[in-house]
Amino acid sequence: MNRTILSSVAALALGLSLAGTASAAEPVSLKGDVQVEKTLTENGATKTVLAPPTTVVPGDRLLFTTRYSNDGDKPVDNFVVTNPLPAPVRLAAEDSGFEVSVDGGKSFGKLAQLTVADAAGTRRAAQLEDVTHIRWTLAHLAPRAAGALEYHAVVR
Repeated sequence: MNRTILSSVAALALGLSLAGTASAAEPVSLKGDVQVEKTLTENGATKTVLAPPTTVVPGDRLLFTTRYSNDGDKPVDNFVVTNPLPAPVRLAAEDSGFEVSVDGGKSFGKLAQLTVADAAGTRRAAQLEDVTHIRWTLAHLAPRAAGALEYHAVVR
């Protein structure tokens, strides 16, 4: 099971470089990364460090990062970055900086506004474990501007 989770997480990290909507007229580059958060205690002090996800187990907390840069000489407006969540993880918390999808990326909104059908077909409020995709809209990227988008997930 751990190998499957790790493979899915590694595949997503590689695939993040393909996320978003870019064209020859919009020279925005994306690079994805995933790290596992480890809690260490040294001399009575507790700190969280990030490490490569060589082995992950259910309950591990992961940090997914998508770095972006406008490599062109013109600004880019309303650039959309969409990241699918790998099936072996669930979103750790909703953030006000992004929208989510619970229907495979067909529609997006704030989690509190979304519903899903249960096994009996009854609609219920969407939960963190229902999220399939995360989407950010970057309103304006100046030439040579760069930044990073992040979200936390937990291994199921």
